[in-house]
Amino acid sequence: MLLHLSTWPEVEAYLESSRGIIIPIGSTEQHGPTGLIGTDAIAAGAIALGVGEAANALIGPTINVGMALHHTSFPGSISLRPQTLILVIRDYITSLAKAGFEKYFFINGHGGNIATMKAAFAETYAHLSDLNVPNADRIQCQIGNWFMCGSVYKLAKELYGNQEGSHATPSEIALTQYLYPEAIKQAPLSEEVASGYKIYGAADFRRRFPDGRMGSNPALATPEHGQQFHDLAVKELTNNYLEFLNSD
Repeated sequence: MLLHLSTWPEVEAYLESSRGIIIPIGSTEQHGPTGLIGTDAIAAGAIALGVGEAANALIGPTINVGMALHHTSFPGSISLRPQTLILVIRDYITSLAKAGFEKYFFINGHGGNIATMKAAFAETYAHLSDLNVPNADRIQCQIGNWFMCGSVYKLAKELYGNQEGSHATPSEIALTQYLYPEAIKQAPLSEEVASGYKIYGAADFRRRFPDGRMGSNPALATPEHGQQFHDLAVKELTNNYLEFLNSD
């Protein structure tokens, strides 16, 4: 059940049986010479749709732009500053909390969002308490990082070994190939790929990782692999969501 394709009476009826909602969050950033700029948001949205169908859960609108300041030296990348993303998440939750939602399960597609999301949750709990929102003490938020699912990580290691890398990975490229086979890209990739450097500012990132990859070989990706990653992530995160929904 998609929030944007629902009416307010349908959402009101949903709240009679569930106080949980799934919110996909990703990023709009470079993913190397062959990765789609929307990879992280595409992946989070598709997996959230699968989890929502499996768990009979309401799915909120995807937060497509995340915290990706270190990618902004590459054309096409868009980022929110941490303080901006904190306010976006806070305002999403505040609006929904006033309607009666209590359990917020964020399906995340971008590692760079994690620290800001945790800060946003802390800010939101305090904000709702200050507003005296009913059931403010019942509001809970949880992150489900699809790329950190145990089953996904295991398959990526089996398929790609150390060529999985940590950005523009074949696993995430494979997932977008499965979802958008008409948008599969080809480009020459150097055999040498930078890895192991810490992340600082955008100019430094571009200097250390000149083609945007971080130790990865996305040429190994296939749509068939992508379907496997999708199905594993949906299964694991469905279990995580239901456990979260039924917890105190």
